Amino acid sequence: MQSSLYVALSSQIALEKRLTTTANNVANMATVGFRAEEVSFSELLARSNRGDVAFVGPGKNIISRAAGPTTKTDSALDVAVQGDAWLGVKGPKGDTLYTRDGRLTMDANGQLRTVGGMPVVDPGGGPLLLDPQAGPPVIGRDGSIHQGVNQVGALGLFSIDPKATLTRSGENAVASSLPGRPVQDFTRIGLVQGYVEGANVNPIMEMTRLIAIQRAFESAATMTSEADTTLTGAVKTLGPQG
Repeated sequence: MQSSLYVALSSQIALEKRLTTTANNVANMATVGFRAEEVSFSELLARSNRGDVAFVGPGKNIISRAAGPTTKTDSALDVAVQGDAWLGVKGPKGDTLYTRDGRLTMDANGQLRTVGGMPVVDPGGGPLLLDPQAGPPVIGRDGSIHQGVNQVGALGLFSIDPKATLTRSGENAVASSLPGRPVQDFTRIGLVQGYVEGANVNPIMEMTRLIAIQRAFESAATMTSEADTTLTGAVKTLGPQG
């Protein structure tokens, strides 16, 4: 009886985490460069006097690397990443983070930053300084930045090992368990100036998940209530005999 109660409770905890993740995906459908998350659950086995009982283990959030749709903006400081790569930025703690949000800005000193204020880095991890008086930059597929006839820098475009674990960090960015490597081959990877990439959230799929989660939560709640009622009845029946 206790096993069924624990199974129901573990299911509710897992569903709550999946609900939070899915709701966050839906809330960020219009966020430029946002990466959707999925939750992967493991199964844990526990011993009871009636054999093995399966419980839902702690969920692990997995950030999707699928590409999102691109939108034309015609802004010289907007870039869309094509292929499996990321722009490099400096996080609040000075560590290198990665983002697909290509809405760049230039501060009064000419330093390139994200719309959230994080410094954008070059392939070597250094800052990018432009001349605010030299006109709009021209950004090439390989990240090279020209103002007039002079190349003034290059945007750092990094590939991240598929085995790396990605976690959200900073402003619309991710941290990687393995360091990103500067892209060398721009045949299938590159930047497109004047465009931005939208969120890779599938609205229909996420809304369908929300409905399924709600129904599963109701079923788990019913199971919990029934298990609790059964346990309470057993305690009363088998309690101290006077």
